[in-house]
Amino acid sequence: MSKEPISGKNTWRPDSWRALPARQQPDYADAAQVARVEATLRGYPPLVFAQEARSLQDQLARVAQGQAFLLHGGDCAESFADFAAPKIRDTFKVLLQMAVVLTFGGSVPVVKLARLAGQYAKPRSAPTEEQAGESLPSYRGDIVNDREFTPTARRPDPGRMITAYHHSAATLNLLRAYAQGGLADLHQVGRWNMSFVEQNPLRDRYQAMADRIAETLRFMEVMGITPESVPTIRETQLFTSHEALLLNYEEALTRRDLRDGAVDQDARWYDCSAHFIWIGERTRGLGEAHVEFCRGIANPLGVKIGPKVSADELVRLTEYLNPHNRCGRLTFITRMGADTLERRLPTLVRRMQREGRSVVWAADPMHGNTVTTAGGLKTRDFDAIMREITQFFAVHKAEGSYGGGIHLEMTGEHVTECTGGACGLSQDDLSARYRSYCDPRLNADQVLELAFLLADTLKTARRGQAKTAE
Repeated sequence: MSKEPISGKNTWRPDSWRALPARQQPDYADAAQVARVEATLRGYPPLVFAQEARSLQDQLARVAQGQAFLLHGGDCAESFADFAAPKIRDTFKVLLQMAVVLTFGGSVPVVKLARLAGQYAKPRSAPTEEQAGESLPSYRGDIVNDREFTPTARRPDPGRMITAYHHSAATLNLLRAYAQGGLADLHQVGRWNMSFVEQNPLRDRYQAMADRIAETLRFMEVMGITPESVPTIRETQLFTSHEALLLNYEEALTRRDLRDGAVDQDARWYDCSAHFIWIGERTRGLGEAHVEFCRGIANPLGVKIGPKVSADELVRLTEYLNPHNRCGRLTFITRMGADTLERRLPTLVRRMQREGRSVVWAADPMHGNTVTTAGGLKTRDFDAIMREITQFFAVHKAEGSYGGGIHLEMTGEHVTECTGGACGLSQDDLSARYRSYCDPRLNADQVLELAFLLADTLKTARRGQAKTAE
């Protein structure tokens, strides 16, 4: 039985998690080096700002109220070795593609949240890995150790937190430049395709949508509505996220916000490593370190929930993480599998409604549908992913709730990691361009197809909501 959180509202501190059990943390050999790295990070500027996190929570509040939709996607795990502008740009572009398809086709504003600029830590199912009779520490993401299977590479190195910070800062700079510097201009919709997307069977449908947007923009310009008068035509707002797994790093980047002349004791704490952070399925234990840390910060939060979670657990998580029931503060990200979700989710949705809890419901259709091929590659099937998404929205419709978003592991690269989709990738195709260090990702072709299918689902769901409201 796990213990209760030890500190009340007035006694929470960024380091109070250290008195509780902390899962999935690396075993650093040199405590003094860890302390030096933490001190260095505490002296660095924040990566994001409190006002940005508040803006995201305001937008998520609209999602919770059924007035917007959350698109949350990006790499399963970022890599130092793959850090490059084209990779970041292509992931940014494919998120924009999906958002435009969902906005235009689903008739709903889209909140864009990227798994970028900090997704460097990964939970593992076992602390060690064995190859050819040799046992070494598991690879826990580039912020902890290296994936090369040698004793030196697998030794947890606290100095990697500094590297992760600098890579995150550079990624954020680039994302802000893309979002504000013209790449997000709706006039560019027809050119957001990467070259290989032109071979997608859905290309004609995408081009038709781009042509309709261009025609609409020409009409708006005639009416005097231009990018100069309405900046949202040429700019977008993109927020960043990652799993708050490595607590030494998260604590070191936590800052007080002294806005509006607040005195120190009234200031709220923000984890300035990202706008939105989430607690994973393996670390959401009540009375444990990750819940304790996250309950004291003011960022909007997510919690991954699998098929074994109980309704009582969800109620208690909302009590600790969102005691004031603030709209947009808490997102439950379901990861249950296409064969399980429609049996397990209804009870949870009903309980949250009965308790009057304001939460955003988002579907992660990736993790519960992972299989391993005979050749040892992990993959996910597009049809299973879509089946779980369809079930997710059907459950919410049946319960009078709102399915508010999706959470995808995806990339703008032309990888072959997930089977199926319009291009018909098979298990025999996986080895052609399998690039993931951890989990298989949807490629740009597949997420574009998913966006069109999802837009149709959203439009139907929102029409149903409107009729119910009447």
